Amino acid sequence: MNDEKQVSLPFFGIPRLFPYLKQYRVKIICMILLGAVSSAMDACYPLFNRYALNHFIGEMTLNGIEIFAALYVSLLLVQGVINYVSSVECGKVEMSVDRDLRNDAFDHLQTLSFSYFNRNSVGYIHSRVMSDTGLIGEVISWRMMNLVWNGSYVIGVLVVMLIIDWRLACLIYLLVPIAVGLMMHFQKKLLEYNRKIREINSRITGNYNEGITGAKTIKILGVEEKMIRDFKGETAHMRRMSIREAHFSAFFISSVTMMSALVLSLVLWQGGRLTLEGLMQIGTLSVFMSYALEMLDPIQSIIETLSGFISIQANIERVTRLLAEESDVADRPDVIEKYGDSFHPRKENWEELVGDIEFRDVSFKYPDGDEYVLRHFDLKVPHGTNVAIVGETGAGKSTLVNLVCRFYEPTEGQLLIDGRDARERSQLWLHSNIGYVLQSPHLFSGTIRENLRYGKPDATDEEIMRALRIVSAEFVLDRMEKGLDTDVGEGGSILSTGEKQLLSFARAILADPRILVLDEATSSIDTVTEKAIQNAIDAVIRGRTSFVIAHRLSTIVDADVILVVRGGKIIGRGTHRELMRERGYYYELYTRQYEELLWGEG
Repeated sequence: MNDEKQVSLPFFGIPRLFPYLKQYRVKIICMILLGAVSSAMDACYPLFNRYALNHFIGEMTLNGIEIFAALYVSLLLVQGVINYVSSVECGKVEMSVDRDLRNDAFDHLQTLSFSYFNRNSVGYIHSRVMSDTGLIGEVISWRMMNLVWNGSYVIGVLVVMLIIDWRLACLIYLLVPIAVGLMMHFQKKLLEYNRKIREINSRITGNYNEGITGAKTIKILGVEEKMIRDFKGETAHMRRMSIREAHFSAFFISSVTMMSALVLSLVLWQGGRLTLEGLMQIGTLSVFMSYALEMLDPIQSIIETLSGFISIQANIERVTRLLAEESDVADRPDVIEKYGDSFHPRKENWEELVGDIEFRDVSFKYPDGDEYVLRHFDLKVPHGTNVAIVGETGAGKSTLVNLVCRFYEPTEGQLLIDGRDARERSQLWLHSNIGYVLQSPHLFSGTIRENLRYGKPDATDEEIMRALRIVSAEFVLDRMEKGLDTDVGEGGSILSTGEKQLLSFARAILADPRILVLDEATSSIDTVTEKAIQNAIDAVIRGRTSFVIAHRLSTIVDADVILVVRGGKIIGRGTHRELMRERGYYYELYTRQYEELLWGEG
């Protein structure tokens, strides 16, 4: 489904938001009623002018002026209070709906499986959670209020004019459809221009972001001229399109102004004639002149608001589709009933995880793939076994680990943990017992202490330092003036890749996991540090079930089982010695790396 699809009915997507609007229905009703009352008061001011002209000026008397002034001031004060209250209610509705949508979207994202994030980019998801929800909140509150106010004002004015003098009212009624048709045509074209400008602006933002995040690569490749040329091309395109939009907008404003002048001229011509003939008072003519001048602006605003409602349908569609997205990996209702979910765990029912893992006749293909990665695969991994997974880059080494961690479910067959199907227990129970060190480590904004405590929220400083020593990472603190209180910056920007990986390793160890996964965890560490950390790994994995995805084969020669992956399929298994004796693909990989190492040392 195309996210940019526009629908023709302006309120088509609003019913999808009813669950979010229902709890604020009192505020919304209050907001609408107050807006209608305020617009009715606005329609009354010309009637005050009419009375003043006909009575005080026409009859040359000040009788009753005190009451008149008191009523006028009272109307102003009451309307001021109403506008204040309605504006506050608008703001509350906007912020509340915006908050609820963002919270639910963010919460729902935590429940989705890896496949969703593989299919959708970070920028796309970020736009749904932040930009789209903000626009929806604005439309539900301020634009809805604007529509109510202007709609009530136009209807009120048309009724008042018909009551006061039907002849002038009919004259204006004839011109209103023409004005509406003209405005709708211009508004449609302006909407097209604005959409194109937003698309260009998105590309400019993307280019600007790449120019900053990829600054080093740009300089290394020497493509500064190309980047500048591309950026200037986009900004020039936006300038041309913006100028066209400005021309069209200026023509639109001029046309509306001319239409207002035409309506006013007709009112003056016809009303002036009636006044000279004694068929209309000067105050009544004043009322029609005020309405003629002020009525087209609300009509224009109504059309703009309806265009906004039409435009917002794509935003509503994207957000509601995100909220309706179902995870490929989900706990069954009976499992949630017993063990709780990710947000409301029932830890008192959690069994202790031992670490026995078994693949029983497992076949698997990725949700967005057509070919099976595993076919009728069987493997028993007793508690404490060290399983190494090797293969060239892109061979599919992470598939088994993703299944063990329940990031994906087997397409066929069963994954057993401690003799029970993994689907009989909650995902959070399993994930709480897994320590995972990624090849590309991620640190959250905050201090070193806060980052490490993601592994164990109640960890003491002594436990943190012990975890750092186990992975030989205490030296990271030596150069930090504030030690554990050092802020790592956005994404750990003040640390080297190796330092971030060591801290990520310590974070996993701190949780004391029963299953440990190392995804090329030493790939960004220098040779000297790797030797030290390899000894730490040997100590850490003892007594734990571990899966080690390795690029450097020298680090896994002592593994209990080595699985050899090629082309997304497991083509061999055994110990290092068994695989070397076979002189197959593993033998080729190992001897090739050994020769490269010898040549490097030579």
